[in-house]
Amino acid sequence: MAVFDEYLNTLDDGDHKLRMIEILDKIHQEFPELGRKVAWNQPMFTDHGTFIIAFSMAKNHISVAPEQAGIEHFKELLDQVGYSYTKQLFRIGFDQEVDYSVLKKVIEFNTKDKADNQKFWR
Repeated sequence: MAVFDEYLNTLDDGDHKLRMIEILDKIHQEFPELGRKVAWNQPMFTDHGTFIIAFSMAKNHISVAPEQAGIEHFKELLDQVGYSYTKQLFRIGFDQEVDYSVLKKVIEFNTKDKADNQKFWR
């Protein structure tokens, strides 16, 4: 995960840092074909040069940014698993379990939905 090392080294809290590492590792294992980069101080995954998903650390949660289309498509699922969200991101609280099936569905949706996209953002 050398691509993310510089970003991860800026994180202070040991448990929260470990959670971020676990999330990034699991996504990389599940989707090894996705590109990895850090931009806007966020680790993110890309596909053929287009944005798929990004993560950022907050005091009480990890923010997951799949773009607005990803949020709109999965609002009901996010409500079911108890993740709060805005137009652009959802939050995995440090007191919540990481539901990897949700992350997988969001990544698969964005990858398919943006398969013909030639720009970074929608």
